[in-house]
Amino acid sequence: MRTAIVLSVAVLSLSAQAATTTKLTVNGMVCAFCAQGIEKKLTAMPQTQAVYVDLAEKIVAVEAREGQSIDVDKVRAEVKDAGYDVIKVETVSESVEALRAMAKAARK
Repeated sequence: MRTAIVLSVAVLSLSAQAATTTKLTVNGMVCAFCAQGIEKKLTAMPQTQAVYVDLAEKIVAVEAREGQSIDVDKVRAEVKDAGYDVIKVETVSESVEALRAMAKAARK
């Protein structure tokens, strides 16, 4: 019985710490070099915890460090300065790792 209580607390704790991720739909990325360039620029931002670029789905996701937020205008500017078109920007509660896992599952 004690194990079940500990697991419940852990699950509640994880859901209370939902990630803040800025997710962009980007046109113009066609190769791994494109993805790597964007990832490098966005990872260099001090408030960035993780970055995920999905060429197939045209998605760039940037997760903020705990207690910080991502400057959406700066992310959009970095992507545009790299030569790509930002079509859509949204804030989601999933972490970069969760978005990566969902994309992987969808491809199976």
